[in-house]
Amino acid sequence: MTPMKTRLHTAGLTLAAGALTLAGTMASADQVFNDDVIITFSACIGNDCVNGESFGFDTLRLKENNLRIKFQDTSTSASFPSNDWQITANESDNGGENRFSVDDITGGRTPFTIRAGAPNHSLYVDAQGDVGINKKDAVVELHIVDGDSPTIRLEQDGSSGFTPQTWDLAGNEANFFVRDVTNGSQLPFKIKPGADSNSLFIAANNDVGIGTDSPTEDLHVKNASEPSLRVEDTGGSVVQIDSEAGGDTVPRVLFSNTTAGTEWEIAASDSDTFRISRIGTGVGEFRVDATGGVFISGLVNCTSLSTNASGKLICN
Repeated sequence: MTPMKTRLHTAGLTLAAGALTLAGTMASADQVFNDDVIITFSACIGNDCVNGESFGFDTLRLKENNLRIKFQDTSTSASFPSNDWQITANESDNGGENRFSVDDITGGRTPFTIRAGAPNHSLYVDAQGDVGINKKDAVVELHIVDGDSPTIRLEQDGSSGFTPQTWDLAGNEANFFVRDVTNGSQLPFKIKPGADSNSLFIAANNDVGIGTDSPTEDLHVKNASEPSLRVEDTGGSVVQIDSEAGGDTVPRVLFSNTTAGTEWEIAASDSDTFRISRIGTGVGEFRVDATGGVFISGLVNCTSLSTNASGKLICN
């Protein structure tokens, strides 16, 4: 009887050990479902998920110290896209960044990143496609908000072989400006708040209007009170205004009085004569030729002018 009990006992131990081995094997085996899988409540994936996990409103939770979602495309035909992508939450290195990124695994790049601590609405796209930067309700296609001088930077970094150059476009309570960052942050262009409409206007034919959106000349200055043009030298040099024309064109400066209906011009004619004349009379009311001859219409016709001992002008 005893040997039989022993044999039965031994067989029981062997069977139990086999069951434990099978259970251990089954516990570590992959679970394969050859059908759709529906989970009616929440799911947790990761080494740190626990029995009795409190999900709150989470439908799907990833829980461990290295969080990645990888999209691995197994397409083998050359005509199908096959790039692999990954969503990464935080770097794995000690001291690494707290960030949320989209990684181009195949290309070895990270084209999109949000760092922890970014403010609300750092990037916001509304229902009509308007983009807000630090702004929820953008009112134009790109709406940038900042507490001090919102700025757009244009940086050519030299990566394509061209000389590095950086420009800023910015605006604040003092002015809207273009800043040449590379060259000492000079401000070559500024507009003060309150400037009138059409303060500077360039027409389709390249005529420039100052104070007008309908320039009729290359440069048209219009003002309701004494329009003026000033040329000022600040370095001690000679102030110079050049009027130069090519070909057979006569360089001239035209003065129009719209109230009186008269026009006068200062011109250098193609016969090498300087004149001041009224448009429409057919004569030069005042002329000086290349030899020094002077003609004043209705008054004098001098071949030259000189002064006497007392300084008076003499017609020769």
